[in-house]
Amino acid sequence: MENLPSPRDPQPSHLRASDNNREQIAAVLGEAMSTGQLSHEEYSERLDKVYLAKTVGELQLLTHDLQADQRHPVAPSLVSNPPATESAPENVVAVFGGSERKGRWRVRRRTTGLALFGGVRLDLTDAEFEAREIEIRINAIFGGAEIIVPEGMEVRSEGIGIFGGFDVHGSADVDPSAPVLVVKGLALFGGVSGKPRHRRKR
Repeated sequence: MENLPSPRDPQPSHLRASDNNREQIAAVLGEAMSTGQLSHEEYSERLDKVYLAKTVGELQLLTHDLQADQRHPVAPSLVSNPPATESAPENVVAVFGGSERKGRWRVRRRTTGLALFGGVRLDLTDAEFEAREIEIRINAIFGGAEIIVPEGMEVRSEGIGIFGGFDVHGSADVDPSAPVLVVKGLALFGGVSGKPRHRRKR
């Protein structure tokens, strides 16, 4: 029992971090970049660590040297909220046909798509995002998938093309307040593509 934290420890850094904790820290980092405290490279590096962090203490280390806006406190609110409930992944399937998501729709934290001798099209331009980091996993087998990305969104393309193409990219200028899109999957004798588009005016 020697490793238990003292009950008088003002910052329970040993507690497991929740998704709400990570999103709060990501917002602080984005604000720090906008005020010049962090370069874009430093922001991207720390943001990667945010989503790898396991405990509140690891998250606090990512902001300990920043001047936080008083409207967005770094440490006191870290454990004040219960862990966010993660919704089940959405499945988009196109087999010998087509499937599309567009307009005002809610993009869940994880979405999986299958294009088997068919086509999948995901238009994120007017979508609402469930989390700070969104993962879309696409498997295109003798089929194709297209992802329309809002301007300013950071995109990390981690898919593989085997006798096919996997090319999804975002804007050259990244908006630090926008969600991050991670695209994974496989293009086998097929293709997965994506590009940014301006958000339509309402």
